[in-house]
Amino acid sequence: MKRIEALRAIVETTADVPVIATCAATSRELAAVEDRDNHLYLLDAMGLAISVGTGIAQTIKDTAVSRAVVIEGDGSLLMNPGSAITASYLAPENLVIVLLDNGVYASTASIPTQAVSIDLGRFAESVDLKVLRAENTEELSLALKQTLTENGPWFIHTRTEPGNEPGTKLLLIDPVVHGSRFQTWLTAHLAEAS
Repeated sequence: MKRIEALRAIVETTADVPVIATCAATSRELAAVEDRDNHLYLLDAMGLAISVGTGIAQTIKDTAVSRAVVIEGDGSLLMNPGSAITASYLAPENLVIVLLDNGVYASTASIPTQAVSIDLGRFAESVDLKVLRAENTEELSLALKQTLTENGPWFIHTRTEPGNEPGTKLLLIDPVVHGSRFQTWLTAHLAEAS
């Protein structure tokens, strides 16, 4: 499965929840699939997607906004594994982490990550996250549907092919404007729910 195929499956099931995407090619490809107000692209913030997602999950706890979905990469998780440990410690039941594990730093010439020999799903199990595994888009869609209705915190370990989608445009959105757009979307959804 290509990363962009996994992102299409995620977009199909996450129209009404905040989606926090890790930096670089993953954010660019997510925006290429569909650029939505509920997407928060963490430009130049490698290693922080799970931390931001955990904070948002805690903020929306006990509201009608049911979940916070994080799209993380293996290189980014390995840069800050403490974020997954903290997510487990805080245990927000409404947190869904989708790890797109391609075994390389795809944005820097596909240099291999330690994920080629470390099973990051087992790492997530070791810190007591609820782990599902998906090897194709059908399994990923089923896992997402489960995690959007059953309490977590969840960790979906998804293996993807190395490499980036050719021809994906750079994501040149102003981070301040983008952050404001996401905040406006989230605030409006929280207000609708109260």
